[in-house]
Amino acid sequence: MKIIDAHFHLFEPPVSQEDGQAQTTRRPEADRLLSCWGGLDIVSGVIMGNRSLEPDYHCYPAPMRYCIGLDSHVLLEQLGPDQAARLVEENLRRPQCVGVKLYPGYNHQYISDPMYTPVYKLARTYHKPVAVHMGQTAGSTGKLKYSHPLTLDEVAADWPDVQFVMCHFGNPFLEAAAAVVEKNPNVAADLSGLLEGRVDLDAYFREQAGYVFLLRTWLTAIQCWDKVMFGTDWPIVNLGEYIGFIRRLVPETHWEPVFFDNANRIYGLGL
Repeated sequence: MKIIDAHFHLFEPPVSQEDGQAQTTRRPEADRLLSCWGGLDIVSGVIMGNRSLEPDYHCYPAPMRYCIGLDSHVLLEQLGPDQAARLVEENLRRPQCVGVKLYPGYNHQYISDPMYTPVYKLARTYHKPVAVHMGQTAGSTGKLKYSHPLTLDEVAADWPDVQFVMCHFGNPFLEAAAAVVEKNPNVAADLSGLLEGRVDLDAYFREQAGYVFLLRTWLTAIQCWDKVMFGTDWPIVNLGEYIGFIRRLVPETHWEPVFFDNANRIYGLGL
């Protein structure tokens, strides 16, 4: 079964090197990841970009695509909304850029704030999704009120012609997340980052049976298998273990859309 990782990260900056007469840009971290993909049938993936809006920063091997990320309030303050929007558009013009990523819990900014209006207009113009970090934040400086799934409901209703992706299925706000995905035709979700670190899956499913039951309950209740995508949030997980985790969570009859078809369609990967 072919797999698309619809949500992962590369934190290593690009490295320029001489290759004969030409200068090339490489990312050794990306090359190492590709070698792991080959043994797991992962054929493509979407990097959730951060650290820079400069297009030249985002050069990746061909199987990888990226969402350009507005990942900190400082970044937005330094650039200003006009300059940020210009750089976002430069990225969206590139075939390798398949969307935008927002980080409201870390930015301490509701995604309904007018500062994001130019981003939604650009996403609509270029027909590319807006992925939004929803739910728990890494570290105590994030503020959960900005990343609660109900904040995405408001924006999705106001921008019905923009495709949104709720990252991490809004975990741990699973009930609200399920309601937002079910209600809004333009909201999909990825299942990234629901585990962290190495995991003994047999022990995990015993010890965390209640949590797993809630995840299965809400995913099954809304029956939106055409809008749910596999993602890992790598490097915080082991890829093989995470594939096994999602296979246990999602009914086998829905593996093809969840692991491949939905991400291929929603992010326009053309695979």
